[in-house]
Amino acid sequence: MSGWRGIFILCGLALLVSGAVFTVLELRVPVPGGAGDSRTGPLRLSVPEMERVDGLPVATAQSGNEAALKKGPVRLAGTGLPSARESNVYISGHRLGYPGTGSFLVFRDLNVLRDGDNVVLRGGGRRYLYRVFERKVVGPGALSVTEPVDGRNIVSLQTCTLPDYRQRLVVRAELVRTTRV
Repeated sequence: MSGWRGIFILCGLALLVSGAVFTVLELRVPVPGGAGDSRTGPLRLSVPEMERVDGLPVATAQSGNEAALKKGPVRLAGTGLPSARESNVYISGHRLGYPGTGSFLVFRDLNVLRDGDNVVLRGGGRRYLYRVFERKVVGPGALSVTEPVDGRNIVSLQTCTLPDYRQRLVVRAELVRTTRV
């Protein structure tokens, strides 16, 4: 029996060591769809025309990740980053959300944005200034709004429509300036 115990202990140590090595490697390799990349880092969102959107952290998550959406705005994993030449940084947030969480009323007033209004993303020591150029209402299955637009670097902000939540309001803004902060 003591022979088997030694084998189990050695196997356990081998798994522990290989897991530690894997974890170290995982921290050094960028993960697609992560919160940012080496040039952008974690993102923060500000929209001067929106009451509750001032320096909010933007998480990155897969579509339908309600736990992430309860915390606040979420960049859809696999969509663009502001540091890319041509991308669509697709960020969604709750219109009403949940009281006591970061999602509560976060994109309540997304509908007030008009052409020319500013949207600001910060990350990786840079400030990305975007200007609103389009507002549209689409169905919940309209995935084309998450794709890049040829020759443009844009951010798309999405929330549900009121009063029935059946559609999605998408406001798009184009990058006009990048500065160091």
